[in-house]
Amino acid sequence: MTKPFTIPKELIMQAYKQVKVNAGCAGIDQQTIAEFEKNLRSNLYKLWNRMSSGCYFPQPVKMVKIAKKDGGERMLGVPSVIDRIAETAAKLILEPELEKHFHPDSYGYRPNKSAIDAIAVTRKRCWYYDWVIEFDIKALFDTIPWDLLEKSIEHHTDNKWVKLYIKRWLQSPMKDMQGNVTEKVKGTSQGSPISPLLSNLFMHYAFDMWMSRNFPNNPWARFADDAVLHCKTEEEAKLILAELDKRFRSCGIELHPDKTQIIYCKDGKRRARYKTRKFDFLGYTFRSRLVKNSRDGSLFASFTPAVSTKALKAMCQKIRSSNIRNRTELNIQDIAKMFNPILRGWIEYYGHYNKDCMSSLYWRFNRTLIMWARRKYKKLRKHKIRAAKFVQKISKQNPSLFVHWKAVGFA
Repeated sequence: MTKPFTIPKELIMQAYKQVKVNAGCAGIDQQTIAEFEKNLRSNLYKLWNRMSSGCYFPQPVKMVKIAKKDGGERMLGVPSVIDRIAETAAKLILEPELEKHFHPDSYGYRPNKSAIDAIAVTRKRCWYYDWVIEFDIKALFDTIPWDLLEKSIEHHTDNKWVKLYIKRWLQSPMKDMQGNVTEKVKGTSQGSPISPLLSNLFMHYAFDMWMSRNFPNNPWARFADDAVLHCKTEEEAKLILAELDKRFRSCGIELHPDKTQIIYCKDGKRRARYKTRKFDFLGYTFRSRLVKNSRDGSLFASFTPAVSTKALKAMCQKIRSSNIRNRTELNIQDIAKMFNPILRGWIEYYGHYNKDCMSSLYWRFNRTLIMWARRKYKKLRKHKIRAAKFVQKISKQNPSLFVHWKAVGFA
């Protein structure tokens, strides 16, 4: 019997492999990837058969609350393993087509683009534009209107099964572990494989193309719902922000009132007095700093990025919550093996610009090692200075044991 949709089995296998690499927790059915793999061939065949026949219907999305850095909670929707595979299969079909049209200054959740790319281009533009609009969309994933999103999808693909199943995924209700169900009338579940692509598609028309048409001389960088926009004057910034507010409201979304502001890029040459002279973007704080001239070594004030206080606080909290200081069953090589990948990731990202601003993080981690040594070795328990010298001696004997020791040594 001929199936209504032609879906290659290889596509489902490729999607499964991506889901496995990305890992993730179980959905509402409590099935983990390991459990799914116990009967892998049969499970993948069933999914392919249902999707090809048009009788695939996703399960409710598991509702998970996670703490936000600024307090409060963010609601994530975690699909089941089988639904994540199905969504990934659709993403593999749709993403290459959309990538042909997406704007080069859209950086979030895209192949071969990263947050550090957005930081780099923003850094350069702040030298040439005196004003910046920093803005954030309030609950973007939860508020995207389905009619506008589906219109955009219709414009870019004639693939019937992709369009059908995206509609079903959008309509999948949220369900918590107590069995309470929340129906949706808009938005796309943050936490599902296809949601970032869909949000980028929506913002492509709501913001990216709108900016290109209406304000082509004002460059910007956007990472999902977080963006910065450059202006020559304060008056221009106020005008664009007012128009942007109207545009977003017409598209069914709105600016976050606490995360939207106009900033003056003060430095050694731009010395006017304005109240707001710094902003945070993707874990970096942009503000005036003393930097060294690469030609003659002289210092000058430049508007430039460095790791934000909020990001440093979050990293220090990660160190505290790891409870290393009480893990006396571990030796220092075990701690290095456990934490070096985390430290390396922090250094590569947050240390990309003005890396000296990471020193407080290194100090915090080294203090944690000292506390660990005092708890592990009785002879050091009551001697803080002796414990510090003990860890320092290890750093001199093996300076590459921790990635930050290799970079800056022990301090």
